[in-house]
Amino acid sequence: MAFVTFVESAWQRHLRLAMLLTGDRWQAEELLQDSLVRMYERWRKLDRHEDLHAYLRRMLVNGRTSMWRRRRRENLVAETPERSVPAGFDSDVEVKNALMSLPPRQRAVVVLRLYEDLTERQAAAALGCSIGTVKSQYARALDKLRQLVREPNYQGGRRSR
Repeated sequence: MAFVTFVESAWQRHLRLAMLLTGDRWQAEELLQDSLVRMYERWRKLDRHEDLHAYLRRMLVNGRTSMWRRRRRENLVAETPERSVPAGFDSDVEVKNALMSLPPRQRAVVVLRLYEDLTERQAAAALGCSIGTVKSQYARALDKLRQLVREPNYQGGRRSR
């Protein structure tokens, strides 16, 4: 498969994944473009029997982790503020806010398991961790999301006073 053909077939799918990982379209495009550039540099060496989509997915997750660590090290952004999420998750914005309230690793696990529909083993491979880590991060993320849904003090994305 030619690289251009791969990019054309993968762009939208992986852009959505990058957007769910970053929470921002511009950061997502930057992440995807950086990952594709690195992939292009290795294109001739990649095993054609390897799942190229899984390879790119792993690059996106690793790239997002690197972005997060770099920003954390540089102290450009203080801790991510807790986001308010209304009960019921009635819109895409509410789902996005709920995802963004999760720590990066938990968010990655939820996105890979639910959005990408990966098995625990596939998610562990994409994240470079054990299956047990995927299970525990997934359970913690779901607990946090359940807590957000149950909070009675939230209405329409803002705290009621």
